[in-house]
Amino acid sequence: MRRFCILSLICCLSVCFAFAGHIEKPKKVLVFTKTAGFRHDNIEEGVKVLGDLLKKEHIGMFHTEDANVFLADSIKNFDAVLFFSTTGTILNEEQKVAFQNFLKSGKGFMGVHAATDTEHDWPWYNNLVGAYFASHPAVQEAKIDVKNRKHLATKHLPKVWMHKDEWYDFSNVKPDLKILMTLDEKSYENGKMGDFHPIAWYQKFEGIKMFYTGLGHTKESLYEPNFQKQIIGGLKYVLGY
Repeated sequence: MRRFCILSLICCLSVCFAFAGHIEKPKKVLVFTKTAGFRHDNIEEGVKVLGDLLKKEHIGMFHTEDANVFLADSIKNFDAVLFFSTTGTILNEEQKVAFQNFLKSGKGFMGVHAATDTEHDWPWYNNLVGAYFASHPAVQEAKIDVKNRKHLATKHLPKVWMHKDEWYDFSNVKPDLKILMTLDEKSYENGKMGDFHPIAWYQKFEGIKMFYTGLGHTKESLYEPNFQKQIIGGLKYVLGY
């Protein structure tokens, strides 16, 4: 009888250890907000909002503006990096190589708003983020046409979304991006891209999953449920959910 109990205990422990071995570690995101040009006044508040959102999703987050983070051994512990309104030239040559190696090791990349106003002299980054910021009119409401409502970042949205934000015009737009949303320039003043004005997209570049949204300039937008769900959906996409 005692032998049977011991054998049963061993079997139970084996099953528990096997199950534990298949439990995945929580995903972890590096939020990067370094600026070398214009600095958005919602960055600090945005980091707090991101922290609250990711905590609810059981996704870990670490925030920094120190580009040497890409040179640290600990960088391998992150599953994706999110550039939140970064601007200007923020990485030196050594950091660029480390950033590329990090992403090419199977990690994801997400850009929010001014991530396209970053590293204008680095063609590889342009190919990664998909376009460069060129200009913008005054903050105003505009009509967003949601072109793809099956993606994690847009499945919660209606076909037409009226939203108030700062609307970027882009240059160097890659022709093969998977466009999620476009702007109707007839719905607001001083847009400069014409009939085709993408404002959110995704792609797989050199094996790297990436997502970008041009929204997120105003502090008010940080608390809009549709925007928050888009942020979480975009992150889950680049994290491989």
